[in-house]
Amino acid sequence: MRHGVKGRKLGRTASHRRATLANLSCSLIKHKRIHTTLAKAKELRTVIEPLVTKAKRALAFVDANQEKGVHLRRVAKAFLKDQETITILFGEIAAKVAERNGGYTRVLKTGHRQGDGGETAIIEFVDFDVISAQKEHLAA
Repeated sequence: MRHGVKGRKLGRTASHRRATLANLSCSLIKHKRIHTTLAKAKELRTVIEPLVTKAKRALAFVDANQEKGVHLRRVAKAFLKDQETITILFGEIAAKVAERNGGYTRVLKTGHRQGDGGETAIIEFVDFDVISAQKEHLAA
C-alpha cells in the first residue's frame, strides 16, 4: 500500500526526475502554458507553486529587507538554474499574482496521446491569458 507516500516517480531516477521538473518549471515560467502528460503536470504543480510563493514573498522585501529577497532568489536559482527564468518569475509573474492566495496554476486534461495512449494535459498560470496575449502580439 502507498499510505503516506508523496510524489510520483515518473519512471525516472531521483536526479533525472529533479532535472525533468526543473526543465518543465523553466518552460512553464517562460511560456506561461505548456502541454505535457497529466502525471508530469500534476507533479509540476507541487514544484512551481512554492517557487511562485517565494517570488511573491520577495516582493515584500524589495524596500525594507533586501537580504531576504536575495536569499529567496538564490533558493529559486538553486533549483531552476536559469537566470532569465528567475528574472521573469520574480518580476513579471510575482507582480501579477501578488493578490492571489495560492492556486497559481491550472491543469486542463486534453485527452490521450495517439501513439501510446498516455493522458495529456495543459498546465498554465491562472492569471495569464495566453491566447488573447498571442492574438494581440500578432495584431501589433
